Amino acid sequence: MLTHKQIWNAIDGLADRHDLSASGLAKISGLDPTTFNKSKRTAANGKERWPSTESVSKVLAATGESLEGFVGLVSARDGAKMAMRFVPLIGLAQAGDKGFFDDSGFPAGHGWEQIAFPGVEDEHAYALEITGDSMQPVYRDGDRIVVSPSANVRRGDRVLVRTNAGEVMAKQLARSTAQRIELQSFNPDYETRGFDLSEIAFMHRIVWSSQ
Repeated sequence: MLTHKQIWNAIDGLADRHDLSASGLAKISGLDPTTFNKSKRTAANGKERWPSTESVSKVLAATGESLEGFVGLVSARDGAKMAMRFVPLIGLAQAGDKGFFDDSGFPAGHGWEQIAFPGVEDEHAYALEITGDSMQPVYRDGDRIVVSPSANVRRGDRVLVRTNAGEVMAKQLARSTAQRIELQSFNPDYETRGFDLSEIAFMHRIVWSSQ
């Protein structure tokens, strides 16, 4: 059941993610700066006040966050504010270069930036910034995705795959057997790709995106 506390903690979580106060978040969203003040979350008679869908929509537009990301904040355990941590970030085009990942497929070496991201439990999680239009309409140029090497991958999941040849791609896992995987492209102009597992350096699940 969706609770009043969960919704407001999600609003606070978005503010924290962008280094803003609740008032600052309201202001950049074109709302009255007091819209999200704690004093306005409960009426004088004790009745709970909920943020409007319009205000949530304006917040997502102003911050560039996705509805999926907001739902993730809402779904935080007990509605508690999620701890902020930093994850490494590079461009998708760089991910194919040597030195950015170790033999286990974890971020390594230099050249990574750091971005704040709440609620990431995987200590090896990392972020990539999408370049180009080959993954439209799911991911667009400038979108950021967060990838978890420890997350289980199942058919239908969105995944980041790197081949032993250094090719890096974000796809949907269409089929997986003991010897081979098939990866479906998000953009219909690009064909489904098939690889033997011996050709794959790693395949990690995409757990969040900013689009």
